[in-house]
Amino acid sequence: MNFDWQANTRIVFGANSVDRVGELVRELGGTKVLLVTDPGIVEAGHAARVLDLLPNAIMYEQVRANPTTRDVDECAAFARSTGLDLLVAIGGGSSLDTAKGANFLLTNGGRMQDYWGVGKATKAMLPLIAIPTTAGTGSECQSFALIADEQTHQKMACGDSKAAARVAILDPTLTLTQPRHVTACTGLDALAHAVETWATTRRSELSAMFSREAYRLITSNLTQVLDQPLDLSARSAMQLGAALAGVAIENSMLGAAHSAANPLTAHFGIVHGHAVGMMLPHVVRYNSSAGDFYADLDPDLVTRLTQLLASTQLPTRLSDCGVPESSIPMLAEEAARQWTAQFNPRPVRVADFVKLYEYCL
Repeated sequence: MNFDWQANTRIVFGANSVDRVGELVRELGGTKVLLVTDPGIVEAGHAARVLDLLPNAIMYEQVRANPTTRDVDECAAFARSTGLDLLVAIGGGSSLDTAKGANFLLTNGGRMQDYWGVGKATKAMLPLIAIPTTAGTGSECQSFALIADEQTHQKMACGDSKAAARVAILDPTLTLTQPRHVTACTGLDALAHAVETWATTRRSELSAMFSREAYRLITSNLTQVLDQPLDLSARSAMQLGAALAGVAIENSMLGAAHSAANPLTAHFGIVHGHAVGMMLPHVVRYNSSAGDFYADLDPDLVTRLTQLLASTQLPTRLSDCGVPESSIPMLAEEAARQWTAQFNPRPVRVADFVKLYEYCL
């Protein structure tokens, strides 16, 4: 029952809660705000909704999916000319991570690679308000920015309690505009977070509490938001579930499914949530052969995960996503080097990743 946890992020949850962003900026003492987002969020009208509430805000709208060190450098370079004293990020995990990454560079200098690991920032960081428009990464409740090295494609988890959002605004109305494939991929990502945090070597009774509730909310509502995308109650449950899974990550870390997914995204462009969703049943089966890690979460876990993956109507095999068998040795080598592999409940090495990819091929 031992744990050491302090919540870094205030959570404001509810329909139309984004309308409180001006009030929350003022509470944090913000006077010049940089709004970090991506073109899709601008097109959906969500960025304009926030800008109307923040008359002195300047917008950076060039966030790309799966941000790299170059993306963070470009955002930080833009921000340096604004005189900002507070960041607001709206969008998916890419927008939130780009804002966090830029915050490291703006306040502590150097390169993103300098912050790979935990607690590398020595100076205070700017306040950040995170507004997720998807129910997936849980980045709004984490102190980590996940940034890929532009040259090596290595995913770097850069964590520091100072980087965590001061406030996360969870407004399910912002998720109603998601295309079905975005809902599917982000939902699978959130599901994987709930499952992997449940069983890592870093888990605790505290993290398990968040993992269990996240799993309940996500598994009860994922199919519903796919079939009935305007169901605000189901959207609310998914967004809260994703955030709680993010809290679980902060206290438990992740496992081999995420390690296996990252090279698939880097080399074959498979959307992260889809990649981790395909690998997750195979990793759970692999772990279960060495111990009863999941019985208290769901005794039929592999079956449930397989059913939910099928409900998304996304491909379920790597071969259907253009992954050739010849690439497996390279993928396995990279997967074994991923940070999250060390937290998997069963040791997982290159040869094990080869088998996992082969099962999913």
